[in-house]
Amino acid sequence: MRIHDLRPVLLRGVAALALIASGPAFAQPKPPPLPRVGGSAPGNTAGLPTAKPPALPPVAFNRPPAVGGTPERRAVSSGTGFVVAPRRLMTNAHVVEGCTEMRARRPDGSDVVARVDAADRTRDLALLTVQTDVGPALNFRATPGPRRGETVVTYGFPLAGLLSSGPSLTTGSVSALAGLSDDPRQIQISAPVQPGNSGGPLLDMAGLVIGVVVSKLNAQRVAQRTGDIPQNVNFAVKGQEALAFLREQNVTLTPQEGREPLRSPAEVGEIADRSVMFLRCFR
Repeated sequence: MRIHDLRPVLLRGVAALALIASGPAFAQPKPPPLPRVGGSAPGNTAGLPTAKPPALPPVAFNRPPAVGGTPERRAVSSGTGFVVAPRRLMTNAHVVEGCTEMRARRPDGSDVVARVDAADRTRDLALLTVQTDVGPALNFRATPGPRRGETVVTYGFPLAGLLSSGPSLTTGSVSALAGLSDDPRQIQISAPVQPGNSGGPLLDMAGLVIGVVVSKLNAQRVAQRTGDIPQNVNFAVKGQEALAFLREQNVTLTPQEGREPLRSPAEVGEIADRSVMFLRCFR
């Protein structure tokens, strides 16, 4: 989900402890602006208003350093994306922040260049385009909305260069129907996520997308302040927010109703596998 995080933002109560980056190894000053894409006026970014956009939600973003690169450019971070329409990928806005080039790795191991078409800092979502088919689109769920206690699956590429080079699957449940400080655009989940999971799909047990993984709580920093270690407190952007963002970019999808029978986590992973991409940010 690159070493890049926002500085802590102090809020009231224990919630402030979750607003810090993934730790000293991931600290960085104010992030660079999103890259300009073709046709943008100077100082503007496609998909963003001309006025200064609101700051990204101050949460712990999941972006590890990436490996590889070329003499001209080097990979500085990595994340996860997934196919939402033919040749269109979704990820987090913070995954593409400051990148001069994005590359997506297909399941067969080959790379394709991905162009950043739009990014929404408020929702922390971005839309990319590739020039070749990279897999089938994952389907979003229309109704019902996420439910507390509902079992969910994440699928992505955590800790690139340290863990397996292939995708990782984790399971958990929906813990709360709002994010940090009651953010209505997000849900809280217990499924473990790590740096590199950012931008990956959050799936229900029918294999439908109900969210986009975005961040995790900084358990170490919370423990330093409270003496207690929080467990499995992570966040995802709600699927309805992702669908609204896609509609704004003229990507029309037909969400599906939640359906039976439910599948096993392994079966959900098989659905996701053809559609989830490893993303690298180059500068």
